[in-house]
Amino acid sequence: MHLTCSEAYVVTGGRGAVQTLTTSGYEVTPLAPGTVAWFTPGTIHRLVNEDDLRITVLMQNSGLPEAGDAVLTLPPKYLTDPETYAAATVIPADAPVAEQERVARARRDLALDGYRALRDAEGPEALAAFHEAAAALVRPRLADWRERWRRGAEAAAGATGDQLDRLERGDTSHLADAVVRAEQPSAHGKFGMCGRLDVYDVYKGAS
Repeated sequence: MHLTCSEAYVVTGGRGAVQTLTTSGYEVTPLAPGTVAWFTPGTIHRLVNEDDLRITVLMQNSGLPEAGDAVLTLPPKYLTDPETYAAATVIPADAPVAEQERVARARRDLALDGYRALRDAEGPEALAAFHEAAAALVRPRLADWRERWRRGAEAAAGATGDQLDRLERGDTSHLADAVVRAEQPSAHGKFGMCGRLDVYDVYKGAS
């Protein structure tokens, strides 16, 4: 579940589904080529690959989802404090790939245990308790998140506002500053929150 970021799936191949849990209840959204599905913060989501599912995942806010904005649905005993949560979820970067895979699968299985309990719970209390625990876990990171947002998403929105102001005045000088950029991944196959990632370091300036 993301606390500040929306997430979108652009389906380019295969077949699958995204299972979601919100205060409105449990839903299953089928995913097929051409589907664009998205959800807002507070949506507990589980992606299911049914037949060679291929998607491009788009997320808000300059990399916040991989900077801790997503909290896994671990059973409550793992959500008591940041240290306990980290011990169950952090994948050691310097460990052999086989050990990284073992940790990734173990935390996935724990998250599924917690997810099923939330999905099967009667009434809103369990989901509300998870929301509160997730918010408490990320509170120590909020200053860093705010700075990342300011330098990325907020700065990009501010630049657009400035450009609109210029165009209203008939000022096109910003168009002379046009640039073209391209990036190659700085890392391939890194273990992320939701699977293996190719990492692009584009957060440094614009979004």
